[in-house]
Amino acid sequence: MNSSNPVFRRGFPTGQRYATFNPPTPDATELSQMYTAPSYAPPRYMTLDDVVVRTAATLGTLMLTGAFSWMVLTDRTALGLIMPALLVGFVLGLVISFRGSTNPALILSYAAAQGLVLGGISRFMEALYNGIVIQAVVGTMGVFAGMLVVYRTGAIRVTPKFQRWLLASLIGVVVLMVVNMIASIFTPGGLGLRSGGGLAIVFSLICIGVAALSFLLDFEMVNQAVQRGAPEKFAWYAAFGLTVTLVWLYIEILRLLSYFRD
Repeated sequence: MNSSNPVFRRGFPTGQRYATFNPPTPDATELSQMYTAPSYAPPRYMTLDDVVVRTAATLGTLMLTGAFSWMVLTDRTALGLIMPALLVGFVLGLVISFRGSTNPALILSYAAAQGLVLGGISRFMEALYNGIVIQAVVGTMGVFAGMLVVYRTGAIRVTPKFQRWLLASLIGVVVLMVVNMIASIFTPGGLGLRSGGGLAIVFSLICIGVAALSFLLDFEMVNQAVQRGAPEKFAWYAAFGLTVTLVWLYIEILRLLSYFRD
């Protein structure tokens, strides 16, 4: 059969006969070396267990640094770490998101930074409202478990239309947060989205709803990655996505509970 590769066509002239090569029979030592040589290992594909293990490692790192911020640091030191750790976590989150990074060091560093932030905020809020932290934790876990049941039962189908709608809602919520932050520089309370009044309660409920529905996108991403045979390292990125949503949901629930306490 003629090859379309010009190199191969020039390299094998026709009309000539060549001597047959008979390889020597290997002895016992060579056979033993052949059998003990490492075989080719095919690449591992991501499984659901991989996602669970990576998510547990990420959340474990977050809880360790959060406990350090809560128990070891003083109130003033803990609050002083919130802004630097928040900035570091924000930058790492952008890098991981836009690059689609699966680097464990980056993702665990993000979790560590977020743990310092959550530990400082939780300690400050607990000092103001006794018992609010455990309520926020229980609420976060309850929403996560509820959305997992919703996804597994198919009560809400993650269709392309649903994904577009949720993405638009997420962008709208983030834009309102940024505008409110900028407005608060010039006007006390900004747009009133975080002032603790009725509008702030409604906005927090919307944020909690969007964050809860975002879990459906995370679950769908994991499911599609497993079905399509994504590489094992992609489990780190899935763990990162779940951690981001959990952190956001916890902060919003904590904020909403503080409004009701006031």
